[in-house]
Amino acid sequence: MTTIKSRPFLILIAGFLVLFIGGGARLAIGLTLKPMVEELGWGRSELGVTVAVFQVVTAIAMFYAGKVADSMSLRLILGGGVALGGLTIGAMCLVTEPWHALVLYGVAFAIGNGVAATTPVAVMVTRAYPHKAGMANAIALGGMSVGQLVVVAVLAAVMVSIGWRSVYIWVGVAHFVLIPLILAAVPGKAAAAQARSAAAQHGMTLREASRTKQFWLLIGIFAICGFDDFFVTTHVVAFAQDRGLDAYMAGNLLAVMGITGLVGVILAGGWGDRSGPIAPTLASFVARVAVFGLVTVDQSPLSVLIFALVFGVTFLATAPLTVLFIRDSFGTRNLGAIGGLIVMVHHMCGGFGAYLGAALFDVTGDYDLVFIIMCVASFAAALFTWALSAAGPADPSLAARK
Repeated sequence: MTTIKSRPFLILIAGFLVLFIGGGARLAIGLTLKPMVEELGWGRSELGVTVAVFQVVTAIAMFYAGKVADSMSLRLILGGGVALGGLTIGAMCLVTEPWHALVLYGVAFAIGNGVAATTPVAVMVTRAYPHKAGMANAIALGGMSVGQLVVVAVLAAVMVSIGWRSVYIWVGVAHFVLIPLILAAVPGKAAAAQARSAAAQHGMTLREASRTKQFWLLIGIFAICGFDDFFVTTHVVAFAQDRGLDAYMAGNLLAVMGITGLVGVILAGGWGDRSGPIAPTLASFVARVAVFGLVTVDQSPLSVLIFALVFGVTFLATAPLTVLFIRDSFGTRNLGAIGGLIVMVHHMCGGFGAYLGAALFDVTGDYDLVFIIMCVASFAAALFTWALSAAGPADPSLAARK
């Protein structure tokens, strides 16, 4: 069997495409939110509950996928997740009642999308590029941004031309097209075991890490990051339409955010490799404070566009930095387990953010209060990042190596 060291570029491509399809697919519900609720006679909060459940379930799936990625076949993990995701997101074309969306998208698709997601991809890519983990993960995670650009732009055109149900059919087909590449390129159990045994095995267990201040600061940072992220991706299209943009232009805001997100994730990965993850993370949250403040006071089409562009730069910026935070604070021995737990919290809080936006909109008729809450939360995350910079590594052996 070809070892992981002999084909790192192919592994990187596979990771990129898994996140390309999965990242575009998870945004389909935000793209179709307004026409779905209008055709089916639902409230936005009913789909908001579905998104919130999706975030919780996919977060739990990400944790367990990360935990087993430390020792199990990545081919089986990613291939199985993509197959389940494709089957269930495609079936969303059949929904007629809120509970159908809850079961299909909120639970079943969430499991598939969570298994074939950032944590096992990060483990795979970090093994292939141990000395350039920030940039390699940024390139792989750039698949989410490019997926947001290409997949969402295509789906927006499909929705306008032949309706929102076709969006789910086509995104389901895209999952199954990806499976042969996963089977050919992604390492199996033997190759993963070889790579893991060759890697540096220093570092803390998840239990040990959870007893440190650094761990809880990271949890706070990524909880707020998810809270912001999934409120915006779920509601930005509907918000833009509320402020006067037509359905096609509003739908393409997600694609525009994909362009700026790609720029942001690549810059963050390279910056993190050079100087560590603190500075790019701090810059990301300062930018969020600024743009949430902007749309709190001005919701003209220009401000909505500025908001989408700037928030898009920050959307995935912290994703490749997760690996660097874990490496610098806890070591790499349990990268999948620690990273999976952090990502789980990120997505659970993302579900709460998506639901809170819908619930407050149904009560107040706008998103103004939510923007204020997001602005304050982002400021708190910036403070947590600053505190983490002063704390240093949680594992004393890491400080000694430096």
